[in-house]
Amino acid sequence: MIDGPKRSCWLFVATLFLCSFAGISQAQTSAEQIPAGRGNYADLVELFGEFHQFVEGNDQRARRIIRDDSGRAIEPITDHSRQSIAGQLEQLGRFQARLEDMNVVSWERSQQADYLAVRSRLDQQSFILQRIRAWARDPGFYVDRMLRVTFTELPVEGEAREEFLARIRSVPVLVEEAQKHLDDVAADYADLAIHNLNKADGVGHGFPYRAVPPAGVLGWYDDLIERAAVQPELLEDIAAARASVQAFDAWMEIRRPDWTAQAGVGEKAFDWYLKHVKLMPWTSKELVLLGRRELDRLWADYALERNRNRAFPELEPAASAAEYQRRIDETDRRIRAFLQEQNIITVPGDIGELDTNAPWIVRPGGRNFWEEIQFRDPSPDHLHAVIPGHRFDAIMAARNADPVRGEIFSDVRAEGWATYLEEAMLQAGLFEDRPRVRELIQIFGIFRAARVPADVWLQTRQMTVDQVVDYWLPRVPYLDRNVARVDAEIYLRRPPGYGIGYTVGALQMQRLLADRKRQLGDAFDLRAFHDELMSNGRLQLSLARWEMTGLDDEVRIFWQREPMPESESPD
Repeated sequence: MIDGPKRSCWLFVATLFLCSFAGISQAQTSAEQIPAGRGNYADLVELFGEFHQFVEGNDQRARRIIRDDSGRAIEPITDHSRQSIAGQLEQLGRFQARLEDMNVVSWERSQQADYLAVRSRLDQQSFILQRIRAWARDPGFYVDRMLRVTFTELPVEGEAREEFLARIRSVPVLVEEAQKHLDDVAADYADLAIHNLNKADGVGHGFPYRAVPPAGVLGWYDDLIERAAVQPELLEDIAAARASVQAFDAWMEIRRPDWTAQAGVGEKAFDWYLKHVKLMPWTSKELVLLGRRELDRLWADYALERNRNRAFPELEPAASAAEYQRRIDETDRRIRAFLQEQNIITVPGDIGELDTNAPWIVRPGGRNFWEEIQFRDPSPDHLHAVIPGHRFDAIMAARNADPVRGEIFSDVRAEGWATYLEEAMLQAGLFEDRPRVRELIQIFGIFRAARVPADVWLQTRQMTVDQVVDYWLPRVPYLDRNVARVDAEIYLRRPPGYGIGYTVGALQMQRLLADRKRQLGDAFDLRAFHDELMSNGRLQLSLARWEMTGLDDEVRIFWQREPMPESESPD
């Protein structure tokens, strides 16, 4: 078990060293390491278009059209046979060979940045197929698909009815495929899948509201059966689907004692992924150091802020949906006005209402972490997830017609931008007259920072989900076990490194801001800085920094290529 953060001088000094000089101690890169083949930039654009179609259309190409004994259509099930995966890897190899035969050394900087971004997408797909292999290792890969169909609103008519029937009839086939391909199951993945089949997760991200949440996926099938009373001709197919899910649950329970493999990808593979896919200038060990330092800093800020505000009353949660909506509306107006008045970022005039990321919910067991914060003041997540965070960011990205930048997505860029906004707007003065809201911003930051070491420890097999939950609970104010477990599951089961993206991406944003201010001096304009970032698409932040500043101390290491490590055996 890894011990908690230590407030020590060496940690502070070492972190400053990492922040200031990361990448400089790495081997220097020469132009000889940049591809100098035959292809031009137009060839890169063409290749990326083909690759994008390959990935997006792969499900359709690999799926087998299935019909039942009566000839009724069933939603196709993706083919994860060894033959299919081998074929995908072979095609990826052809893409990668073409990519290496390009005259990148002669291109301008923005085109070279595009090249590294495209190459990272190919590396990611290769890693998914060779290391993550969710169809063989994670029963939740199938459980997730079993769930969503149960949210269908009934009655359904016409084309919607036929689509629903095709989906519900595919569930027994999906169970057969799961039982066929799950041959390398990790214990943590299995426990999460069994839990999710039988118990409500206590959070319900994106789930329809129920006063008493159904008991897991099986409970949602019961909920669907109950609602199907208005359309009884659907009951036979729904019941058959539920029976197959129940059988899958029993099948897993029997085999669970034999599933002893570890989840995550291992340290060597994770470090390879950080460099080649995330284009991250730090190793996993260095990220743990950065995350723990940020956790200490934010706790210190929180302690000082609490002392500063000790004479002010505590914020009380909204008492009703109407009161909460009034707070959301007022927060939205306040933020938009601040962005304009303080020259923060351009918000096009057609960006209308963007709703909220935390709906009003009355839970039998009381508020969860997100609701404890948001019901007191919606500002933290409104900045992060609404405007100018995720929803605004997504609209701006969708308007980017560039054939490369319009399709590239970096989760560190997306989460880093959104997390950067929280503390940046605090520093910019948004909460000068709302001292207790500053505390909420710091609590959000504390949870983001605590994710960094935990995400690394999950992927490098130093902690299980339960151990991460126990690590988080005493370190994050208001955090409840359900939110902690769901968050840990997300970061374990998504492609590696998603959980680091919030805090580490924010650190990269701060570095970029500092660099640009130092370069431009009094000519620096914050609105122009943010607008340029938006216009450049959602590239990895190391590439965005290189493109905007010309500083190559981070990106020079990315031209060095290493083979993907072999699978790591448990210690």
